[in-house]
Amino acid sequence: MSTAIKRTYGTRASKPTLPSSPPSELTSPPSLKRKRPLLDRPTETNTPSKKARPSTARSKARAGRPSTAASSSAAKPKPKQGKLTQLHFALDTPTLRTCPLCDLSYTRGAPDDEALHKAHCARVQRGLEWGREEQREAERARVEELDGNVKLRNGARGRIVCFRPDVGGKIGAKLAILLDTIRLALSSPPLSPAVLQRCKIYLFLLSTPGTNTHREKIVGCVVAQRISTAMAIALPSELSPSSSATAASPDSPDHIATSTLISQPLSDTRPPSPASPSASSALLPVDSSSNLYVHPAPLPTPLGIPRLFVSSAHRRLGIASRLLAAAAQTFILGCPLDPARGEVAFTQPTGAGKAVLEAWGRGGVRIYEEERDM
Repeated sequence: MSTAIKRTYGTRASKPTLPSSPPSELTSPPSLKRKRPLLDRPTETNTPSKKARPSTARSKARAGRPSTAASSSAAKPKPKQGKLTQLHFALDTPTLRTCPLCDLSYTRGAPDDEALHKAHCARVQRGLEWGREEQREAERARVEELDGNVKLRNGARGRIVCFRPDVGGKIGAKLAILLDTIRLALSSPPLSPAVLQRCKIYLFLLSTPGTNTHREKIVGCVVAQRISTAMAIALPSELSPSSSATAASPDSPDHIATSTLISQPLSDTRPPSPASPSASSALLPVDSSSNLYVHPAPLPTPLGIPRLFVSSAHRRLGIASRLLAAAAQTFILGCPLDPARGEVAFTQPTGAGKAVLEAWGRGGVRIYEEERDM
């Protein structure tokens, strides 16, 4: 029986000793034995053994267990739900609101209507700005200053200017905003381009206290129009009870879209008073609630006032009468007009302008239709 030879670390060949002197270049160095790379070694020694997969029953048991993160999140208490409020539709509450300051009706809660009302209400109460930019363009736009030192009843001072409505630039943009504000404030239709071509604009500029003269406010406006005829207002004595009872409705074609206006007796240019009830029945109703009628016969009238506006914070100071007087004196060059003689007419007067027409017109005011008198 052959004996197995056991090899130990001692039996291995010892490493060759290096010479004390450096080897010469002519002699080759002894070959060193290198270890075999890991990739060249047998696969069975380098590849780790694969662990056996757990059984199906064990994997199902593990899958059924919740994870640590899931169990920790489930253990946290859920936040309490806030108290719910029962809401109801308020069908009886109107969404359309009318502002008591500017009389503008708008939809409450609508962003566009809210913004429009805020800007419009501020302009109606305090007017529009007339600053340095408008003053620089005044000479180029042919803005004429009629009176540079007008003293009002409260001691404030201002000036009156006039110009044509076809101006451009900053003044034209400011005029467009002003006319739109007047249209909303008076609930009137916009002035057509054909009407504006025959108009002149009169503005009252109020100096702002504590600032220079280039910072002013537009607090009053009168639009003067060249017309040819107007209708005289009938006297209360010319009206019969039958004509008041049989007044035409606002939907009739002869109805004039104007509001309350009461006038005193006119001058001698008025047509003769009707002598029979049939003549009084031919009168045209302007406002049946105030018993206001006009004679249908057209009378020669050179000046018409389609729009008159004064900001609410500056009323009862004489601004409207100053603007009307300036328009009557300067609208026709070299020919001042007298409202007491029936030479000035108005259209679409409102309740706020009733006192102005009675005081300034001195019983001679007339009524005309701005679109028909072209």
